[in-house]
Amino acid sequence: MKIPNSERFKSREQRRQEVANDGIERVTLSFYKYVTLDDAQGVRDELYETWYRLGCLGRIYVAREGINAQMSVPKKQWDAFETHLRSMPEFADVPFKIAVKQDNASFFTLQVKLKKKIVADGLDDESFDPSNTGDYLTAQEMNQYIDDPEAVVIDMRNGYEAEIGHFENARVMDVDTFREQLDRVTEDFKDAKDKKIGLYCTGGIRCEKASAWMKHNGFTNVRHVKGGVIDYKHQVEQQGLENKFRGTNFVFDERLGEPIGDEVISYCHLCETNKSDQYTHCRFKPCHVLFIGCDNCIEQKRGYCSYTCLLMDRLPRATKKRIARKRAAQPNRAVFRKRRMKSRL
Repeated sequence: MKIPNSERFKSREQRRQEVANDGIERVTLSFYKYVTLDDAQGVRDELYETWYRLGCLGRIYVAREGINAQMSVPKKQWDAFETHLRSMPEFADVPFKIAVKQDNASFFTLQVKLKKKIVADGLDDESFDPSNTGDYLTAQEMNQYIDDPEAVVIDMRNGYEAEIGHFENARVMDVDTFREQLDRVTEDFKDAKDKKIGLYCTGGIRCEKASAWMKHNGFTNVRHVKGGVIDYKHQVEQQGLENKFRGTNFVFDERLGEPIGDEVISYCHLCETNKSDQYTHCRFKPCHVLFIGCDNCIEQKRGYCSYTCLLMDRLPRATKKRIARKRAAQPNRAVFRKRRMKSRL
């Protein structure tokens, strides 16, 4: 399907304004499924054409191993969206995870990308059985694991995700990528191979692969929260359970977070004094670093992570391009770390 040039070349800000002003009520959701797709390219093309016609927005990865989707669907097109997706045999039973926070600001474009994997994990799936996953934990069972001193609860998300929100007593790993975490988790927790282990992540997809990987490496009792933090929140509300998640759940869309607990547990990276759970990207595009900022610091630095970036953004365009090329070669450039940033402020 060919997209008109008038649509293809719109700026990010133009798309943001269009979504903000179009008056369309949308539903933010996510879903995934590990399923072998013999014609991943054909599936990708069909989904893109249908969803573009329905006015859907989002970021969707399609691979031979399945689908991983985060979307914003016009409410009036929901029935057509669901009917079409469930008419495809591979996705007939895929469970939806409806976002906790609905504010029409999750996505501004539609991207359906063909990938080698639906989650970048760095694993050789031929070397173990990815389908041998751990059993699910309900929200009630997860609460029991959290209260059990003999159980080990592991956060299978990146360190910057856990910084703004995590379960009580959870073991958080200081990593920036899922690939890095899988490299470490079997070694870091080798003394807990025979203990009860409860894994959790945002929507469940990372725990599917992680639980299978840990079982392959000799962990005998690995389970994971069904539907991740998102579904945990819904179960807690529906069943009147105690909410043991503290803070905000990081999400990989324009919102960058949705409240799960009632408290803010993280601090502004710039002043290190005011509490905040608001992630933002530095306005200086060659930097674009992800950081937590309080309202006061964001206003003072005008959306930049430092006064240095504020001043560099005033440089000539050619100079900024050279900076961008240099930054692109640096590892871990996209994720804020306080120990990295202190020298920049």
